[in-house]
Amino acid sequence: MYSTQKTPEEARTSALRSVLRELNATSDDIEASACISSDGFSLAAVLGNNVDPDRFGAMCASLLALAQRAAQEVQRGNLKLVLVEGEQGVMLLVQAGPNTILAVAAKPSKNLGMIFMDAKKFSRKLLETLESHPLKT
Repeated sequence: MYSTQKTPEEARTSALRSVLRELNATSDDIEASACISSDGFSLAAVLGNNVDPDRFGAMCASLLALAQRAAQEVQRGNLKLVLVEGEQGVMLLVQAGPNTILAVAAKPSKNLGMIFMDAKKFSRKLLETLESHPLKT
């Protein structure tokens, strides 16, 4: 008889993905999101089919680390978020605890402030989810 019970890692990934889906549903402008460890490992993602979550995670972690160092260099304090604006939309990187990053990709929007607020709110939800699903090391 096979067990259908999820491993702790599978349960955590499923819970994180649920939070990301909820975030993506808050606005038609939000197209994708990912929860990434500070070392670039993708913990959970709701991305487009053509996006490699591991490569995306590594690039986001590198970008956030460089931005953190730049903010420290000019005495801006702890980094809260990074905004990348391209022709096709924006990407936000939000610190979700000391070791986790929330990445959000959105269409160009007139309501960027609401997307900022949602990203901050859901970064806290991701942190709560990670704290409620600890993995034994």
